[in-house]
Amino acid sequence: MPSTRRPYAVSDDALSNLLHEERRFPPPEELAASANVTEETFAEADADREAFWAKQAERISWESKPTQTVDWSNPPFAKWYADGTLNAAYNCLDRHVEAGKGDKVAFHFEGEPGDSRDITYAELTKEVCQAANALTELGVDAGDRVAIYMPMIPEAVVSILACARLGAPHVVVFGGFSADALATRIQDCEVEVVITADGGYRRGSASALKPAVDEALKSCPEVKKVLVVKRTGQETEMVEGRDVWWDDTVAKASTEHTPQAFEAEHPLYVMYTSGSTGKPKGILHTTGGYLVGTSYTHWATFDLKDNDVFWTAADIGWVTGHSYLVYGPLANGTTSVMYEGTPDTPHQGRWWEIVDKYKVSILYAAPTAIRTFMKWGAEIPQKYDLSSLRVLGSVGEPINPEAYVWYRKNIGGDRTPVVDTWWQTETGMHMISPMPGVANGKPGAAMRPIPGVSIDVVNDEGKSVENGHGGYLVIREPWPAMLRTLWGDDQRFIDTYWSRFEGMYFAGDGAKKDEDGDIWLLGRVDDVMNVSGHRMSTTEIESALVSHPRVAEAAVVGATDETTGQAIVAFVILRSGGEVDADKGADIVAELRNHVAKEIGPIAKPRQIMVVEELPKTRSGKIMRRLLRDIAENRELGDVTTLQDSSVMNLIKDNMAGSRED
Repeated sequence: MPSTRRPYAVSDDALSNLLHEERRFPPPEELAASANVTEETFAEADADREAFWAKQAERISWESKPTQTVDWSNPPFAKWYADGTLNAAYNCLDRHVEAGKGDKVAFHFEGEPGDSRDITYAELTKEVCQAANALTELGVDAGDRVAIYMPMIPEAVVSILACARLGAPHVVVFGGFSADALATRIQDCEVEVVITADGGYRRGSASALKPAVDEALKSCPEVKKVLVVKRTGQETEMVEGRDVWWDDTVAKASTEHTPQAFEAEHPLYVMYTSGSTGKPKGILHTTGGYLVGTSYTHWATFDLKDNDVFWTAADIGWVTGHSYLVYGPLANGTTSVMYEGTPDTPHQGRWWEIVDKYKVSILYAAPTAIRTFMKWGAEIPQKYDLSSLRVLGSVGEPINPEAYVWYRKNIGGDRTPVVDTWWQTETGMHMISPMPGVANGKPGAAMRPIPGVSIDVVNDEGKSVENGHGGYLVIREPWPAMLRTLWGDDQRFIDTYWSRFEGMYFAGDGAKKDEDGDIWLLGRVDDVMNVSGHRMSTTEIESALVSHPRVAEAAVVGATDETTGQAIVAFVILRSGGEVDADKGADIVAELRNHVAKEIGPIAKPRQIMVVEELPKTRSGKIMRRLLRDIAENRELGDVTTLQDSSVMNLIKDNMAGSRED
C-alpha cells in the first residue's frame, strides 16, 4: 500500500535521546508483595498472547461467551471475541448491584463551586435506566448516533452509559470546542439527537454551552431532539418541538430497563481526533475488546485494589475520560472522583484539597498539569494530607524526568511509583507503562509494553533497532481495544495508520530503546528537528530545560534557519518566584542556553529562548506546538479554536523576552 504522507526518515542512530537518566525507583516492598502484575504475568502473555487475552475476557460478563479470541484474517480490520454478546452498561453497573455492591460509591462528584454528591452504583444504575428510557421516547434505537456536548457533571456519564445500554454509539464532543467543530462531528456521524447542558462552571463563573449547540444546529437540520441538563440555571433559549429539559424527561422516566445484549463488535462510540490535514478523524471503538482492554489495563497499570479511590483528572470529552473515568473503572466496580473545574479555582490547592477530602489513592494526571504545579511551588500541596496516595499516573505526552521526580517527591511523598503511560485515542487502552509492582521506575521512560501487547522500535526499513538506538514506534500485533476503522472511511484508516510499514500500526511517534531495552517516547516524528544535519527530538531539549531549577515548563519547536536548516526555539515558564526583570532577562536566557549545551551538547543550544507566562494549551492540557512554530517563524497564527485560552497567543507575541546569539 502506498503511503499518503512522508514522515521524516531516520537512521538506526537517529532520534537517540542524548540525556542520560541514572535515577531508579524500585517498587515499595508492600506493593510488590501483593502486586496484580508480576514477572510471571509477562511470561504468561509472552508464551501465548491469544490465550492470555482469552483469559482476560473472563473479567467481563457475557450474555453469550465468545469461543474465539481474535480474528486477524483481514488485516488491518480486526475482530475480537466476535461471537460473544454483551452489554457495556450492564458490565459497568447492573452486575455490581446484583453482586451486592449497590451501596458502593461509583463517583464522588465535586463541582467547581464546591457542591458535591456521592453517587452509588445502585443510584447510577437507576439514573442510567431512566436516561435510556427517555432516549427511547425521543426515538433513539440501537445503531443511532447520539452527540454528547457536556461539562464534567454526572449526567455526562449517565448519558454515555444510557447510549451504551441502548446500543446507540455515542459521539462525545469536548465542551470547549466551537459550534463549527460540533457541527462537523454531528454531520459526519449523521447524529439525530444531542445531549447538552445550559452550561458548566469554569474558572469561577458559569460558561454557557447551549448557545453553541443552537449555532451548530443551524447547519444540522437532521437533528430532531436536544436534551438539556440544568446545571448553572442561566437563561437558556429552548426551541419548541426540538429541545426538552432533562428534568422533564429523564427525571420522570422509569428506573426499570432491561439491557439488550449486542455482538462484541457492535460500535460503542466514535471519538474525533485532529487530522494533520483535512477533516478530523472519527475513531471507531467497538464493545467487547474495548471493555476487556480498558478494564484489564486499569486493573494492571494502577495495581487496582477493591478499596482504592481512583481519580482520572481528565475531561469526559477525551479518550482518557472514556477509558479511565467511565468504562475501565466502572467495569471494575471502582470508586472514582469526578471534578468539574480547573486546578486553580477557587485556589491553587484545589486538587490537593480534593485528594485530602476523598482520600484518593491513585491519581492520574497530565504532565502539563504537573509542570503547572511545579510552577506554583511545592509549598501548596504541602498544606494538605496526601498520604492516601499510593500510585501516581501520567498521561497525554512524555513526562520530563524532573517533572516525574517532582511529582513523586512532592505529591507522592517520595514513596509512590509513577506510571508513565503511552497510548492514544486510537489504541483505546494503555500500551506501554511500567507495572508498579515490578518496575524499577526510570524518570521520563514509558519503559515496557503492557503484558499481551507487542510494541517495537524500527528503522526506515521496518527492522527492529538494537538497544541504545532510536526510530519509529510501531505495534506489531492486534490488541483488544484497538480502533476498528475511521468512521465512514476505511481507506483513510489504512492510509493513516497501516501504510508506512507493512503489517504494522504506526501513528507517528518516535522512540528509543535504552541500553536495557526500555522504551523512551521522543514525541511526534513531525516534531523532530534537523539542525545542521543532526536530528534531535523536541522532547529531549524540553527535558533538559525543565531540569534547570528555575524552569517549570518548556516547549520547543524548530524554526526555519538559513544557516542550519532548522534552529531550535524554546518557550519557557519559570517556577513561582522565578520571574525576571526586563534588564535581567538576557541573563536567564544565557543561563538556560548554556544549561542545555551542558546537558545535551552545543548543537542543542537553542537559537532563541522566550520567557513566557503561559503556553498555548488545549483544555486537555496538550501544548499546541504548531502555534508556537507560527510565532517562531513569524507567520500568521493558525486555528486557535481548541485553545483553553486564545489570548495566550497574543501575550506571547507581545512579550517576547527572547535572546538570540550566534
